[in-house]
Amino acid sequence: MKLSKLLEGVEYELLQGNADTDISAIEYDSRKVRPDSLFVCMSGFASDGHGYISRAYELGAKAVIVEKSLKECHEALEKKAQEDGFGGTYVPLNMTVVKVDNSRKALALISATWFGHPAEKLTMIGLTGTKGKTTTTHMIKSIIEASGHKVGMIGTIGSVIDGEKIPTKNTTPESYELHSLFDTMVKKGCKYCVMEVSSQAFKLFRTYGIEFDYGAFLNISPDHIGPGEHENFEEYLEYKKQIFKQSKTAVVNIDDEHVGKLYKEGIPCEKVLSVSTRKEASLYCDKIEDIWEPDLLGTRMHVKGTMEDNFVISMPGRFNVENALVATVICNDCGISKRAIEEGLKKTSVKGRTQLIKEASHIATFIIDYAHNALSMESLLSMLKGYAPKKLICVFGGGGNKPKQRRYDMGAAAGKYADLTILTEDNPRYEEIENINNDIIVGLDAYKGKYEIILDRKKAIEYTIDTAEPGYIVAFIGKGHETYQDVKGVKTYFCEEEIIKEYVQNKKALS
Repeated sequence: MKLSKLLEGVEYELLQGNADTDISAIEYDSRKVRPDSLFVCMSGFASDGHGYISRAYELGAKAVIVEKSLKECHEALEKKAQEDGFGGTYVPLNMTVVKVDNSRKALALISATWFGHPAEKLTMIGLTGTKGKTTTTHMIKSIIEASGHKVGMIGTIGSVIDGEKIPTKNTTPESYELHSLFDTMVKKGCKYCVMEVSSQAFKLFRTYGIEFDYGAFLNISPDHIGPGEHENFEEYLEYKKQIFKQSKTAVVNIDDEHVGKLYKEGIPCEKVLSVSTRKEASLYCDKIEDIWEPDLLGTRMHVKGTMEDNFVISMPGRFNVENALVATVICNDCGISKRAIEEGLKKTSVKGRTQLIKEASHIATFIIDYAHNALSMESLLSMLKGYAPKKLICVFGGGGNKPKQRRYDMGAAAGKYADLTILTEDNPRYEEIENINNDIIVGLDAYKGKYEIILDRKKAIEYTIDTAEPGYIVAFIGKGHETYQDVKGVKTYFCEEEIIKEYVQNKKALS
């Protein structure tokens, strides 16, 4: 494609070269550059892409997108050369150089053009929120598939397009990867795309230029605040609000205090749909009933508003009812039948999100959940306590290189609700597990929470299974869908679900 064609819709200044250059690939990672590529320089948290221009040229890049003047590009190259002793110190004279105000915005627009604007050929459903994004996307996917349509899904646990799983690096991939995924969805006959949109994605313009048919704001609470993320809660909230500026129809959970305030302030969308478990809304729930059976820990909800019916959700808790309401109001507005909504909600199962291990139901009720902050733990444990188990046990650790306050608060949540906590490891990274657990114990002690320490997580799991009894609910918290432990910079394979199932199977064989 001609560079001039790719730049349609982008405000730019041609610093040198020819805009009619033929481009065969777009890259923002200099290591992946191929002959005749367009290399997009982005200024990141850890490195400056402008320092890699000469390397990209050596690998065949024909043109480059920059945010700096030629003089500043030379300075960036010189700095990089001094740091690692490799690479040229000037921008090659026969390289086309295009200057833009924001390379990330330009990459998003260029990527959309490169793939033929595939997002415009899909019903785009975007969801943002501190928690619940993954579960809600799975619910929507399950409902749409029950209606007979194909759907692509993008989120924390990767992408799924027509049954094929595609690993992705971030909850919301970089804009080029996003448009590539949209293109694959269109080619595979998908009518819908449902995706998680993180606050970081808005901050880094990964979804820039995309118009969502539905933009859902699930909830917000203090999280992702710190170096490399957001400066404070106010900034975090501002980026979350971006979903409204990019959506035709807003979907709002008015039970959340912050979201409710935004709703009252006014939302700049053509249409606004609201959901609630406490008050009247576009779609609201006036009755919630817990269901606890050997192979089901879930809820039954009765909804009113845009539709009236009873639905069974194969996942427990009021927060999953909130997720289900969002999924239901969107799918109903899309014209999807009640039958498909009913079937989809009942079938939804999300790896690592209140995931029931049915193979162990003869021993006790075992749940795996990705909760890794205080809010998620509080929601999970208070909900499980509501089922009135004979004993509620939680097994968890704290992530290394994370704020101490998060650990105190997670310990407090465990002390408040669990009858017993088994403290263990969970991605200690470069910290000592004992130090992490000592921080958690401060929170546990505040509620006089009973605890035991078993540092080896596999042994902690096995011990908990051995001591569990019928009528117990056991929550393995923190790992969720992850399949590794991160210790001292080394990631080793660790799948909690596999360990539980294998140990239970061996116990069965020996009995």
